Amino acid sequence: MALSKQRLRAQPICSLGFVKVATAGTPVALSVNIDANNVNAPGTPTAGPFPNNADEYTPSFRGFQLQGFQPAANNNGMVPNAGYVYLLQAAAGGNGNRTDSGCMLAVLAPGGSVWYPPDGTGRDAFSPYTLYLDADNNNDGALVVAFGGQ
Repeated sequence: MALSKQRLRAQPICSLGFVKVATAGTPVALSVNIDANNVNAPGTPTAGPFPNNADEYTPSFRGFQLQGFQPAANNNGMVPNAGYVYLLQAAAGGNGNRTDSGCMLAVLAPGGSVWYPPDGTGRDAFSPYTLYLDADNNNDGALVVAFGGQ
């Protein structure tokens, strides 16, 4: 069975699905399930009006909730991750993965939950293209929910 891929990102709440880190140490953008080819990424150049099925605006959100669970066998419910998952921003001189505390924003424990931004005010907009997940174990990740889409 195919999994849903949300297109109504300007809604008050939007599931970004399970963001899986296939290989520990290799960060994955929060946007991977809604735009795997980065067609709508802020840094992707365009050559005309809406090429490659691009949207008019790149998606942004007021906040995210990350939950430390992954799909069980055959996508039959969710089970806690085996290890920690890390919310990261883009690297700035470091390697940008779980060993680079200079880009680390939050640490998600197995079965835990993290809000970003942590104060919940959601005054600013955040791009899912510039936030990443890395994990201690292959195939761990997070169930990601976005709030206040624009």
